[in-house]
Amino acid sequence: MHSIAIYAAQNMSIPPASPPPHSIWLGEFLGTFILILLGNGVNASVSLRKTYAENAGWIVITTGWAIAVLCGVLTAQAFGSSGANLNPAITFSSAVVNGNFSGLLVFWSAQLAGAMAGAGLVWLFFLPHWKVTPEQGAKLGVFCTGPAIAHLPSNLLGEATGTFVLVVVAGAISSRGVSPTGPAAGLGPWLVASVVWGIGLSLGSTTGYAINPARDLGPRLMHFLLPIAGKGPSNWGYAWVPIVGDLAGAAVAGLLLRWAHL
Repeated sequence: MHSIAIYAAQNMSIPPASPPPHSIWLGEFLGTFILILLGNGVNASVSLRKTYAENAGWIVITTGWAIAVLCGVLTAQAFGSSGANLNPAITFSSAVVNGNFSGLLVFWSAQLAGAMAGAGLVWLFFLPHWKVTPEQGAKLGVFCTGPAIAHLPSNLLGEATGTFVLVVVAGAISSRGVSPTGPAAGLGPWLVASVVWGIGLSLGSTTGYAINPARDLGPRLMHFLLPIAGKGPSNWGYAWVPIVGDLAGAAVAGLLLRWAHL
């Protein structure tokens, strides 16, 4: 009987494993979740009281956001979104290039939901630090962007310019002019993260460089909804700037890429 059992086990037909539940929506959701968790996380670490990174400065913030982009892109790709947009502006620019706007709802809904989920976890992670931080502006700045000087034309130009640079350089990275076969496997996310780092260092100090409507709107909604200790208003009067400015910059960049056939 023992030998029969061994024979049966060795020759048993094992059905093939089901494919993992990967999808573009899941990839975009999880990638954006990681992006905001780490990005808003570095904001909180620098801005909130009694963290070890309190007042660590702009270099830490821009570096943290660059690494957040890297981690978010890798996560999105692993879970089913090979394009790893994580950004409605990137998705919109791709639609402008291709002339196909049918996928916007799938991408945008995943990106916004992921951004809200990531911001919610940041609130929980830093829970005791909100109460000991008296500055309402610092708490809002953990979640969303705001202008260093409120000047709407300049603020719109700043967001549009930063997003334009992001889209154009990201398009150049994958262009035939840079490499006929594209970047080496795994190198693209590092290069895109470097672009975000450069934008933050060079162009980000005037508006906080949202360069991503979901990155700003999702956490701003969570700031409005969550019972954050001692929070102030969510500055909805400015909220349209990183949406309109970023989409406008993405549209211009998309038209340039379409014309250039990179």
